[in-house]
Amino acid sequence: MVGQRLEIRQGQGLVITPQLQQAIKLLQLTNQELEAFVEAEMERNPLLQRDDPQPETSETAPAETSAADGAELSFSEQGAAERGQAVDARDDDLYGDAAPGERTSDRMADEAQPGLSDWSRAGSGGGGMVEGEGERPDHREPTLWEHLQAQASSARLSAGDHAIALALIDMTDEGGYLRGELAEVADRLGCDLFKVEAVLAVCHGFEPTGIMARSVPECLKLQLIDRGRFDPAMGALLDNLDLLARRDLAALRQCCRVDSEDLAEMISELKALTPRPGAGFGGEPAQTVIPDVHVRPDPAGGWKVELNADTLPRLLVDKRYHATVAAGARSDVEKAYVADIAAQANWLVKSLDQRAKTILKVASEIVRQQDAFLAFGVEFLRPLNLKTVADAISMHESTVSRVTSNKYVSTPRGVFELKFFFTAAIQSMDGSASHSAEAVRHRIKTLIDEEGRDGDVLSDDRIVEILNEAGIDIARRTVAKYREALRIPSSVQRRRMLRAG
Repeated sequence: MVGQRLEIRQGQGLVITPQLQQAIKLLQLTNQELEAFVEAEMERNPLLQRDDPQPETSETAPAETSAADGAELSFSEQGAAERGQAVDARDDDLYGDAAPGERTSDRMADEAQPGLSDWSRAGSGGGGMVEGEGERPDHREPTLWEHLQAQASSARLSAGDHAIALALIDMTDEGGYLRGELAEVADRLGCDLFKVEAVLAVCHGFEPTGIMARSVPECLKLQLIDRGRFDPAMGALLDNLDLLARRDLAALRQCCRVDSEDLAEMISELKALTPRPGAGFGGEPAQTVIPDVHVRPDPAGGWKVELNADTLPRLLVDKRYHATVAAGARSDVEKAYVADIAAQANWLVKSLDQRAKTILKVASEIVRQQDAFLAFGVEFLRPLNLKTVADAISMHESTVSRVTSNKYVSTPRGVFELKFFFTAAIQSMDGSASHSAEAVRHRIKTLIDEEGRDGDVLSDDRIVEILNEAGIDIARRTVAKYREALRIPSSVQRRRMLRAG
């Protein structure tokens, strides 16, 4: 029989309030996007105001200093092995990571605690505003650097080689030429010069052809090689471009050992090339990456991690103005409005404070996990995933993922996105500590680089045996995948190359 009836059911569920949505949104914004968001909130909420960098007194200070102001974390290498012990675990949970019974929804109506009304002692930045969570509208054409970075991301490079490629791209000017010394990159990233040269050879295969050359002759050479038109005569012509500029055709014919007809054809081919391969992209300058976190050596040993206070917005709640407005409110509508904007202002300041603490906590744990990279270089990246970091600092993986997206850290070895430090792991034969995929790739490349000394060429199966003997559990298809990612020919092709001298 079909009928209607009323039932009462009790259940538990997570309700994402507008305040919690705002906290989550703030967490994944970059500092530049955060600045634009704060500007918009200040226009909408009259209780929010900028904090002028001047000494405060008990009579003039409209709010107290945030507890996270100037947040810094220092730890030694010995403490790096004790995961999570150096991090303050007293932070309020805005992102759903607290224990049951301590959820943010149970404390939504609480007023901001003392010390949370003023965030922070920082400078201002600039940037575009995002529309919606994770949404970044962009209708312009990609710049040269974005075009190269996209190709580097899809080039199947290892984590270390990708870091080198990004460093080389940063040294590329708007014309497409590489400006800087390779030895400087090798020294900064703690790797061999030959490794940087090998990555540059991969980058020379990017589009547009001729990109990241170190000179005009090299740029033209790369384009000729791509067209299959580079030979010794053309090489001699590129080595004597000064004679071509002086129109000394007789000397050019002698250098290239060709007749007048061949020389005219070679010059025509040069004229069809592009001496500035990067000129076809938009003239918008590359945006400077502003790090969210600074990491520097601690004089006491280990590393010191601190927030980049120069990029955080100076924001506080004007309590004096709030008291004046609240006292002048007469109707219920006016009182409700004043209470609403006060709650929103306090929640925003509290969310900014929590955002800063969360970023510092996640970055500090990543630095502890990857201290070997900072000390010894890119070949010492350790296997790391979101779950390892999340468990160490008692947070959810989704929170760690939001923190590490589009957040950058400045280290003595350069500026890296936080996601750079997450690398895949390869299990050991005995089930003990796993090996970083980057370290295994480097081991494979080292074995192949040394094979020509005794005339023996290692097959993929033989490389698997050597790695298994070293305690690395790896399959043949994985070795082949890593070898192809390193742009290393097969054993058959290498054996032919060795026989050919």
